[in-house]
Amino acid sequence: MISRSSSRPFARTVAAAAARPRLAPMPMAMGRCSLSSSLGRASEAGRVIRWKWGAGAGVGIGGLATFLLLSSPLALDDEAVSTTQPSGQGLISYQEVEKHNTRGSCWVVINSMVYDVTDFLSAHPGGASVILKNSGQDATSVYTPIHPPGTIENTLPPEAVVGPIDPLTVPERAKVVTEDERRVEEARRRMPPVAGMVSLDDFERVAKDVLSKTAWAYYSSAGDDEYAARENRAAFKRYWFRPRILRDVTRISLSTTLLGIPSSLPIFIAPAAMARLGHPDGELNLTRGAGRTGIVQGISANASCSLEEIIGTRGEGQPLIFQLYMNWDRDASEKLVRKVESLGCNAIILTVDAAVPGKRERDIRAKGDFDSADSGTQGVAQAISGYQAADVTWADVAWLRGLTKLPLVLKGIQSVEDARLAVEAGVQGIVLSNHGGRQLDFAPASIDVLRELREEAPEVFNHLEVYLDGGVRRGTDVLKALCLGARAVGLGRPFLYAQSAYGEEGVVRAVQIMEEEIGTGLRLLGVTKLEDLRPEMVRHFARDPAPPEDAV
Repeated sequence: MISRSSSRPFARTVAAAAARPRLAPMPMAMGRCSLSSSLGRASEAGRVIRWKWGAGAGVGIGGLATFLLLSSPLALDDEAVSTTQPSGQGLISYQEVEKHNTRGSCWVVINSMVYDVTDFLSAHPGGASVILKNSGQDATSVYTPIHPPGTIENTLPPEAVVGPIDPLTVPERAKVVTEDERRVEEARRRMPPVAGMVSLDDFERVAKDVLSKTAWAYYSSAGDDEYAARENRAAFKRYWFRPRILRDVTRISLSTTLLGIPSSLPIFIAPAAMARLGHPDGELNLTRGAGRTGIVQGISANASCSLEEIIGTRGEGQPLIFQLYMNWDRDASEKLVRKVESLGCNAIILTVDAAVPGKRERDIRAKGDFDSADSGTQGVAQAISGYQAADVTWADVAWLRGLTKLPLVLKGIQSVEDARLAVEAGVQGIVLSNHGGRQLDFAPASIDVLRELREEAPEVFNHLEVYLDGGVRRGTDVLKALCLGARAVGLGRPFLYAQSAYGEEGVVRAVQIMEEEIGTGLRLLGVTKLEDLRPEMVRHFARDPAPPEDAV
């Protein structure tokens, strides 16, 4: 049995922001780990243990933010160890693990390792209930989709490692297939071939069927009542073309550059988190697909594959841009930047529109496991964003510029005023974005901000490159943005849906669809090169277009 002091004082302080408002830290992250301490390693009463977490759901590449105060050592009695190996390492019996299924003593098994997470329950941003629901048992299947290899080294202190499970004591249990799993399995059997995808919306329709309830809710959810997300798409429909005719459009060019990086198309994969929720290869599908089609991938700081895995998957010379959220602990951010530089990323996108996570109700409700003691489940989005600092200012932009020579892009600009400030800050680019409508509901659609910028501050385009994302689903959307001065546009959800349903081949097909649509639209506009697109080729109408036939 486990002997613990009856008194278990628990304290938590935020290391880099003691005077700041406390945000929820990263979710528990556990995985394969080499034991750096022997079983039963004692820690002095009252010793401060540093807990670490990555820049996202187990990215394993980031910072320090919270300290936990453990009051007493964890001591294992002999009966807890079922086998002692010749090396002296003890194996923990599964029967012993099953005893620790309460708030007072909570163990879980992840990838054949046993962890004591009792002192992490109240710190878990997703609420304690999801941990307690899996306490005293193997939680690998719950943990794995959102935590890449290597997470444990950057998250849990050695004292939280109880030891390896004894495989001979693990009971054989028939896997219980849930109703949702049966639904997904049947949907995947009925999937049309990837060649049958004619538009990006086709991928979304298939993905809705083949994704788990949790994955679909996380990908599709947006802030509050989701008006901003819907308006992102609707806004594009208020811009109409003014084509030119009788021009030779036999030969056209769709290639461009992003921050000097060659791209086959004026699109890029916008940083989007948790790709492994939809497919086992997750972000690796995006990397391979981008490499095959010659476009640029933005790597989410909250990726579900490790940065090393993604970098190791890219082709020779393939460009990658890394998205950064500023950590409460700026030292952690600096270390991450150094890592990104050393691994050969081509630029950094600093996301600046997520001081706190938006309230994404669909994501929250999909968890369906509310715990009143923890004020309810918080959803995937909030569970992966606790490290993100709320005190980021323009001073941090200047600090980051002084820290690295990599091109710096600010993602999340939503006003002309901030675009002008970005010019003053000396960054190389901005992404007009409201985070896919996932943050502030009723934030402006990026295409509308682009038009305002073109009309009110055209000089901005002379000083930095302007991009946008949010609501792009057609090649005509891309062309409208380029007419108004955007260098390229990012797509997030469409690529998540494509890779979730069809893996790497889905990513490739999605790019092919966009290439076909952009090329057709360019010719019908009477243009042969992207740089010949002009603001006078589009006109804005302050009304919605006629509804499609099936909506009448």
